Amino acid sequence: MDGKQAIGAFAALSQETRLRIVRLLVTAGPEGLPAGAIGEAMGASSSRLSFHLSHLENAGLVESRREGRSIIYSAIYPALSGLVEFLMRDCCQDHPEVCQPAFAALSCCASVESDAHV
Repeated sequence: MDGKQAIGAFAALSQETRLRIVRLLVTAGPEGLPAGAIGEAMGASSSRLSFHLSHLENAGLVESRREGRSIIYSAIYPALSGLVEFLMRDCCQDHPEVCQPAFAALSCCASVESDAHV
């Protein structure tokens, strides 16, 4: 992820509802959620929800697909990982203790990482 992409992603995430939507979709997993379920969880009207979801799609953080009569939204995990990587790219500068809290917060991913290498 380059600086311009990161700025677009951060701009999209700088609004409370959009940040909540991304967190909800990350929790939902790769299968995502129908727009109606997202709207219900956010307490947002369909027009407001559509506005926020399109903003997140334009920023490359979520994607949509049609399943029957529903539109399903899901997080784009590589984009979110790229955003974290962008932030942490130069964090340590020979001081690994600086990054330790971030790595500890991601400890839930360590088992996934080790399973992928088996």
